[in-house]
Amino acid sequence: MLELTGVNSFYGKAHILRDLSFSIGAGEVVSLLGRNGAGKTTTVKSIMQLVKPASGTIEFDGHQLTRLPTHKVAKLGLGYVPEERRIFTDLTISENLEVGRQPSRPGLFAWTEDVLFELFPNLGERRNNRGKALSGGEQQMLSIARTLMGNPRLLLLDEPSEGIAPVIVEQMAKTILKLKSEGLPVLLSEQNLHFARLVSDRAVIIEGGLKKFDGTFAELESQPEIRDAYLSI
Repeated sequence: MLELTGVNSFYGKAHILRDLSFSIGAGEVVSLLGRNGAGKTTTVKSIMQLVKPASGTIEFDGHQLTRLPTHKVAKLGLGYVPEERRIFTDLTISENLEVGRQPSRPGLFAWTEDVLFELFPNLGERRNNRGKALSGGEQQMLSIARTLMGNPRLLLLDEPSEGIAPVIVEQMAKTILKLKSEGLPVLLSEQNLHFARLVSDRAVIIEGGLKKFDGTFAELESQPEIRDAYLSI
């Protein structure tokens, strides 16, 4: 569904992504792994055209994304959950979800407020609370739920487990497995190898904007030198 080919992205004169190529198939959960500064967030922002690649192509379900404005990328069905969450803190949970509402897409599972409150019971219990009253983990849940209200065809999650309590991380893993069971492909930008292994079909490791590994977690475990070189702290 999503394919990056030879993508080069810059911040000013700083060359961040270097000829990056990988793909995500229908219904697949892929973890983009790497240390801080490896280029994971730039990859996600390049897909959304928040960072404009200098060269290379990004194709989503037959549509060329390169140079499209971000709102048109979103309309094609790419849902983006940023690391910063960016919920509306003065709106209630229900109002935040309403902001994200888009019509369901033919042939795909329809995400509604009721379905999302089943998926995130914490949010359902506090649906009339304002965003600023939520914990960091609850804000992360709300950010994901609001994106799902747009009924995306592919979900981009940037560091969803960063800075949240282990019990919320566990709930986040169950959430991603639920999305997978409904056939929603996910690109998961992560540093938490254990979390990524729980939910993903495949791992792509980058370092300095270069792809260093692309394969299953079984293949990664059979090459501990790769894991130690690019994921160990």
